Amino acid sequence: MSDTDDSNPITPEPTSPRTLGDNLTGHFLIAMPSLNDGFFNQAVTYICEHDESGSFGVIINQETNVTLQKIISEMKIQAADNYNKDQAIFIGGPVDQGRGFILHRPTGDWSSSLKVNDTVALTTSKDILQAIANNEGPEDCIVALGYAGWAAGQLEQEMASNTWLSCPADEQIIFNTPIEERWKAAAKLIGIDMSLMSNDAGHA
Repeated sequence: MSDTDDSNPITPEPTSPRTLGDNLTGHFLIAMPSLNDGFFNQAVTYICEHDESGSFGVIINQETNVTLQKIISEMKIQAADNYNKDQAIFIGGPVDQGRGFILHRPTGDWSSSLKVNDTVALTTSKDILQAIANNEGPEDCIVALGYAGWAAGQLEQEMASNTWLSCPADEQIIFNTPIEERWKAAAKLIGIDMSLMSNDAGHA
């Protein structure tokens, strides 16, 4: 995130149209055990938008060693003495990692924000970080660098090849479940115990 982010659109540039199947906005994408990609190994991605142009979301269970204090300091934001300096920053995905994405509830009223539903929004503008640093931000939030994006039709292809499981998201898992438990907790929403699955499951 930079000082110029207030006017930046959140949605990636659209690609060619496709036929939209099930809309996964507001759903979890849960990585199958066989997905060993560095970013997506045991990842849970919250899909913020899914339409005919493609889809994008934020990984909710991959922490970095960076804290909120470092982000606030680098952006020269005036902060209260007692804000949560040690709040961990997440890796939101492999795309645009120099930019901050704040997934939060309630939605509030921020300069550049996408409302995923009535309670959860994704914001990229600096004003929300200023509010967080002064203990005036949303009740719950994940601060992430980067996002995960799919071109038109790409996510559907990956779903068809058993790369991902999906289900409607549970906000409790996003904001309150311990980070190391989110992958298994998300899978349990659809009755799947990840500890019983082989790394080769779903592949011929």
